[in-house]
Amino acid sequence: MKAELVGGHLVMAGRLVEEDPEKAYAHARAAQRLAPRLAATREALGLAAYLSDRYAEALAELRAARRITGSNHQWAVMADCERGLGRPEKALEMAQAPEAKELDKATQIELRIVAAGARRDLGQPDAAVVLLQGADLTSATPEPWTARLRYAYAEALLDADREDEAREWFARASEVDPEGLTGAGERLAELDGLTFDEVEEDDDEDALDPDAEPETEHDDALADEDDDEDDDEDDDEDDDEDDDEDEEDEEDAVRPEAHDVHDAAGPAAEQHVGPDPEHDEEQ
Repeated sequence: MKAELVGGHLVMAGRLVEEDPEKAYAHARAAQRLAPRLAATREALGLAAYLSDRYAEALAELRAARRITGSNHQWAVMADCERGLGRPEKALEMAQAPEAKELDKATQIELRIVAAGARRDLGQPDAAVVLLQGADLTSATPEPWTARLRYAYAEALLDADREDEAREWFARASEVDPEGLTGAGERLAELDGLTFDEVEEDDDEDALDPDAEPETEHDDALADEDDDEDDDEDDDEDDDEDDDEDEEDEEDAVRPEAHDVHDAAGPAAEQHVGPDPEHDEEQ
């Protein structure tokens, strides 16, 4: 029963880790509490903590998993946790450590990206550019990590005030990133002065413009209905005035000796009784 609970939490953590890191973290945390000596639960919690910006906890959990398994396959993530904790020098040390040479190709690429980020953290964008250069950038056969490497290279170029080259590499990253996971296409659009936020803000401003003309037939129909209601109200007021005049004529005919009486209060003012609807709306 306990194993099933742990397994269920790990499955949910894996499913949610990209779309909802907080929920993934909650599931991973529950699994770790149920089985704290299991490497899978410590690693799952470490990754979920990393993706939800809990770098200290992530580093502690990934180190625990490494002690249990003896594996260094999360070495790049651990180095990035050091960056997240404001220790770029430590991340660079890990990139040069003997353990780094034992990593598979994909993890080595990730570690280079982390190291380049650490150089940028230290205000050394030119060093970051050099660190990312190599045959891996221009490989004719795209690998799973190619888009991320090119994106990191473009960011380093941009940080080094080499915008034209950065635009080229954002474009090349986008070419091998059809699902848009890196956001290279959006960064390229930003460099060209295009942002989706501006379009949305313009739409919102038009919607709130009190001087905007009705744009739909529905609005015109509502305006016509308002005019008809105003006409009906005017007709009703005219009918009421005619009725009042008829009543006065009848009274004069019945009581010819009566004198006109001036109403000292003036015309009767229509008084509103009950809650003010405009006040309610404001509340």
